[in-house]
Amino acid sequence: MYQQQIVIDGLQYCHWDREYFQTLKASGIHAVHATLVYHENARETLTRFAEWNLLFEKNADLIIPVMSMADVEAAKAQGKVGVLFGAQNCSPIDDEIGLVEVMRRQGLLIMQLTYNNQSLLATGCYEQNDNGVTRFGKQVIDEMNRVGMVIDMSHSAERSTLEAIDLSSRPICISHANLTFAHDALRNKSDTVIKALTNRGGLLGFSLYPFHLPNGSQCSLEDFCQVVARTADMVGVEHLGIGSDLCLNQPQSVLEWMRNGRWSKAMDYGEGSAGNSGWPDALPWFSGSRGMENIYNGLIKTGFNEAEAGQIIGGNWFNFLQSGLQSAE
Repeated sequence: MYQQQIVIDGLQYCHWDREYFQTLKASGIHAVHATLVYHENARETLTRFAEWNLLFEKNADLIIPVMSMADVEAAKAQGKVGVLFGAQNCSPIDDEIGLVEVMRRQGLLIMQLTYNNQSLLATGCYEQNDNGVTRFGKQVIDEMNRVGMVIDMSHSAERSTLEAIDLSSRPICISHANLTFAHDALRNKSDTVIKALTNRGGLLGFSLYPFHLPNGSQCSLEDFCQVVARTADMVGVEHLGIGSDLCLNQPQSVLEWMRNGRWSKAMDYGEGSAGNSGWPDALPWFSGSRGMENIYNGLIKTGFNEAEAGQIIGGNWFNFLQSGLQSAE
């Protein structure tokens, strides 16, 4: 049964307020990987932590911070939602390798090496030329491995992703993406990448962002579960999770910050266009408090058993993070 599972959403960036925390609690989610920053530098990242400290203080009856998976177990036992932090870019460490450990100690548990563009560490998925992991990137991968910060390649280009998988001494994740066989978006991943990821013990979180799905906002629950089933046949159930990439109740300005940061004077529309520049319509079967339960039931209807469906909606994330967040020392 759904209520007996541990439920983890591997990526969200919703409008974080008390009303949404109540929705998360009602949904049965025990932990959510919340994007802390997109393009913020180290100083600005500290402010994001401070803002969240205030949210934890004012909503202590609903949410708790996650520093280890013991906190997720505590959240489940207390009927609360654990919040674990990640960065969708390497901007929080500026150009200083020592800040990897500093940010990890602050509670930054997951970090992407790129966000769409070329970074100091690797190449993003929107670049024409993928030069792979840089010299600095190799150093940062080693340091992230040492301190127990999970490497995420969701927005990275193919060569860079394959090199990161190979260079990392620990399994990495692609927290929120789908496969190109489902929809040929720049952000989705090839069979080659997913096989390499999972052969090294990595984890893929399936995205519910319409631009990454077959038929976009019209993608049915059945179609989504078929994508999961086909991927499971390819690489095994134990490597799959959900990273919904849900961005509920966010204004247009947030979308523009994601896409443009401070790097572009002209408006960049990402996977949208000038004629379709706003948020895509949310999936009706995932936008409310029953989203993860709907996926669980949909997976069972597709042919997964209860244990397998439970792995996909949270059990695999729990096991992956339990190992990945431990310091190597």
